[in-house]
Order: sequence, then C-alpha cells, then structure tokens
Amino acid sequence: MPGGWVGLVLTALAVFLISDALLSFFGNGGGTTVSYTEFTKQLNNGNVSKIYSKGDAIEGSLKSSAPKPDGAKGSYTDFTTQRPSFAGDNLWNTLQAQGVEVTAQPVVQQRSFLANLLISLAPMLLLVFVWLLLARRMAGGLGGGPLGRKAPPKPVAPEEGKRTTFADVAGIDEVKAELTEVVDFLKNPQAYRRLGARMPGGVLLAGPPGTGKTLLARAVAGEAGVPFFSASASEFIEMIVGVGASRVRELFAEARKVAPSIIFIDEIDTIGRKRGGGNTMGGHDEREQTLNQILTEMDGFTGSEGVVVIAATNRADVLDPALLRPGRFDRVVNVSPPDRDGRTAILAIHARDVPLAEGTSLSDVARSTPGMTGAELANLVNEAALLAVRRKQDSVDQRDLSDALEKVQLGAVRPLVMPQEERRRTAYHESGHALLGMLQPGADPVRKVTIVPRGRALGVTMSTPDADRYSYTEEYLRGRIIGALGGMAAEQVVYGVITTGAESDLEQVTNLARGMAGRWGMSERVGRLTAIPDDAQGAYGLSAAPSTLDLVDHEARRIVAECYEDALRRLHTHRAQLDALAEALLAAETLDEAEAYRAAGIARTGPGAEGS
Repeated sequence: MPGGWVGLVLTALAVFLISDALLSFFGNGGGTTVSYTEFTKQLNNGNVSKIYSKGDAIEGSLKSSAPKPDGAKGSYTDFTTQRPSFAGDNLWNTLQAQGVEVTAQPVVQQRSFLANLLISLAPMLLLVFVWLLLARRMAGGLGGGPLGRKAPPKPVAPEEGKRTTFADVAGIDEVKAELTEVVDFLKNPQAYRRLGARMPGGVLLAGPPGTGKTLLARAVAGEAGVPFFSASASEFIEMIVGVGASRVRELFAEARKVAPSIIFIDEIDTIGRKRGGGNTMGGHDEREQTLNQILTEMDGFTGSEGVVVIAATNRADVLDPALLRPGRFDRVVNVSPPDRDGRTAILAIHARDVPLAEGTSLSDVARSTPGMTGAELANLVNEAALLAVRRKQDSVDQRDLSDALEKVQLGAVRPLVMPQEERRRTAYHESGHALLGMLQPGADPVRKVTIVPRGRALGVTMSTPDADRYSYTEEYLRGRIIGALGGMAAEQVVYGVITTGAESDLEQVTNLARGMAGRWGMSERVGRLTAIPDDAQGAYGLSAAPSTLDLVDHEARRIVAECYEDALRRLHTHRAQLDALAEALLAAETLDEAEAYRAAGIARTGPGAEGS
C-alpha cells in the first residue's frame, strides 16, 4: 500500500527530528555560550547573579538580560563559559566584592542509569509503536488478519424487488440446466441426503469475459433464495503473509453459519494458478497460503453443510489441478458466447426497459452480431438508447440499433476532411475488400462498405456470416485472406503502388496464414501437427524446433503469396465492377448490403439473399 509506506517514512523522519532535538536539549545546559571576556565584563558591571562552577567550566545567570555578543540577535540571561588556565585574575575576590552567589556543582547534572537507558531507547520504541499502528490500520483496511480485524463478511443483499433469477439469463440454456441441480439441492437438501447423493462442493464457470458467469451465480442464489457471499480472488491477496488465509477462513465460517448458502469467488485464477512452477520467483507465499486454505476449506465439505462454492475464471487452463479434482470443483461448466437464437433472447432481455419502435427486429440485429457476448449485446442496446436520446426520439428504432452496432464494431465516426485523391484511393481500397468478398464462393456476405473514417481506419468493409460458424475449411480461410488482401491488391491494380493503409489487413492475414500452416494442419510440408501455440499456451517459438518454425513461416508466406496473386487476377478480370463500386462509394460514402451488391452488379445469393 504506497500511501501507508509514505506515511510510515514521514512519521519516522518526524520522530527522528524530535528525538534529536530532545537529546540535544537534555545534553547541554541550555544557556548561551559566551567568551570569558564577556563574562568578566558582566561581572565587573555587577550584572552576575550567581554561578555554578566545576574546574574551569562556569555556568551562571545574569541579574538582567544582556545583548548577545558578536552581533547575534536577541539577549541572554543564562550563560556558560570556560576560564582559561593562564588567567591570572583574582576571580574569587571579585565575586565576593560583587556579592555573587557561588556553588561548586557539576556543569551537567548526571542522570541515573535508568534515565539514560530510557532516553536512548525512546526513539526506537516510538518507531516500533508507529509501525505497529500503521500496520494494524492497513491490515484492517485490507481485509483483517493478525494485526487488524475487519467486520465479518456479509451476504450480498439483493435490491428491493430485483432478485436475479434464471429469467434474467438467456442464450446459455445448457448452462442453466447444469446449475438447476445446484438450485434444487439448495432448496431440497433432504431429498438428496435420503438417497445418499452428495452435491458437488464447487462449480467452476469457465468462459470468455462477458459471457454471464457472474450473472449466473447471482441467478442461482436468486432461484434458491439463499444467502449469497461474493468476493473477488484479488481481495484475498494481502501485503502481510497469512492475512489472505485468515480472510478465507472467516468467509467460509460465516457462510456455514447461515447455510444453505452460496460463496461466489470471481477471477479465481488470480490465486488458483498452478503451484511450484519453475518460473516463480519468491513473493508468492501469500498467494499459495491462500490457495491452500481454499483447498482445505472445500475439502472439508460433507454435503450436509449446504454450502456451495461457485467460481468464475477466464483462464481455466492455468488453474492448479488440486482445485479441479473431485471433492472440490468437481463440476466444470463452460460458458460460451451465445448462438443466434441466444443473442435474440439476450437482446430481448436487455430491451425490456427500452421502448422499441414498431417494426424493430431484434433477430436481424442478432444475425449481424456473431460471436458477441451478453455483455457486448447489453452495451449495444444501451448505445442504441443513447443515440435515440440524442436524436430526441420517443423510442429506439432499427436505425438506432444499426448505427450503435457500427459504433461498437467499427468505432466512432471521425470528423476528418480528406483530400479528394485520398478519398478516391480509400474508395478503391474498400471496394477491393468488398468485391473480392462478393466474388469468393462461400465467403461471408458484405453487410456494409463505408469510406467515412471510423476509429483508426479511413474506411471499413463489414462482413458477417448468415449463420454462426463453429469450424472453418481451408477454402474459407483462403477466401478470408484473399478478401483481406483485396484493399492492397486494388491499390496495386489501379495506382501501381502500395500504401500503409493495409496495416491492420496484414496483421489479420499473418495470423490466419500462420494458423493454417502451424496450428490447423493445412500445410503438407509442416504436416498434421501443432507447431505454434495459441494465446493461452505460451509464446511463439517455445513449442517447436527452430527448423519447424522456419518451415511454418515459409509455408505461411507461400499461402499469402498465392492468395495475393489470386486477388490481383480477380480484380484485373473484374476491373469494371471495381470501378463501378468505387464510384458508388465516392457518391454515397456508405453503402449497405443491397446497395453494395447492386453497385457491383453481383446477385446476392445464399440464405440471407433478398427475394426479387
């Protein structure tokens, strides 16, 4: 905690300065040091009241204050001085003549051994006290533990009349079916005990971000009507070793008190990663202790306690095997992005509080959003509602949903004024993408083409499939590469040059070609093996021999070269259609599906084609 450490350092500095001042004060007599000449002057003037002397050291005080010598500011009353050994004055007679009171006490009073010990240890004891105080405060703020306590965890209270149920979850019916058993067990535990059945101690929800894992956990608690304890795994990791494990014990203890109940741990991969990895370097004692405590608590379930642990993660592949063994998370439920019907149902749920205009089709929106998750669809509906408010409409119509989808997928429109020649080059670039997508058999249909700058792009061609795809053929992937290279090929055909506008296209082409050669077995020379890992397995170059990786790169270059030659050949053959599509883009700036196919003079075929 950076703020706590800064406060500790500043406090230690203040303690040091105060201690130094106190020791300096106790270490001297507290009077002004003056020369013996000054002392003699004040004595001869009769201004010395009394002195204390031991040896040649003299301390004393004046009858009335005198200005400090040597031009220093202020005055003094108490003083100290040193009588030179060669002084031949008759000091005693002078003192008697002036009536000065003389005593023979030490210059500095000697303190007892106990007093000296306390003064020397005081700064250290004060620093220890301040450190304990700050550590207690930090530990209390971060979740309790040996140095500080925090209020015990409480169940998440649902908002009034808004308890989440399975009616609020759509698009993942197979996952809801898996969790129905958990709900039934929490409602009727006696029926399971009578037959000797034991409910899984833990359910792990694994899937990409935004697929509804947290929503599912809340829905289970809402359906069962039991207390719901929610925590993020990162909350257990503390600066002080042992605090996380203590927090876990407290959480499980509170859940058992109100059983049947549900404990939901989000992002469990934060603390549940594999232990004992060769690349770990210290600093993980707290994480491993916390994980061990979770394993111990879950392993202690007998089934009669009625506590079910639901955890969510985006990285199930990195979890420790001990978490996934029977008795702990013995049920792993994969939560995937919804299909077309699921997306329609999700859009309907999020549009319940949004007034839709008559004739608005959510199924058409779902058809144009393959691969989008529930969170993304919720954001899409919200963006459409925001657009309708800005347009001062009373309801959300199809245009609002379409524009919101473009904003989410393509980025916001940029008010960029391009020269006419740059606009024409961009029009040919996007026309090359669109035309090759229209000509390629089995390619995704072109939904929209625009030369209006959006996000980082000067123009965008959007293509989505008529139906969700779950596997891809080599022909389809080659078609994707040809379409991605269409912009560069069109600039080559029309202008004879290549610009930097194809950067994002080349990134997509590189990933596809490397995947074909090194991951999906679509190269005869590389063979039917996985030579390069996907994103979840590691860095490129660590899973195969260098010669194999060189071969993958060679084959990827070959695939891209063949596709680029095919793109050039097709654009030369259909140059008239390329020119027509580019001119239509320059005139309208944005073409929808029907307008784009009509401008290119190509009939739209397939399931989504409009009847004529």
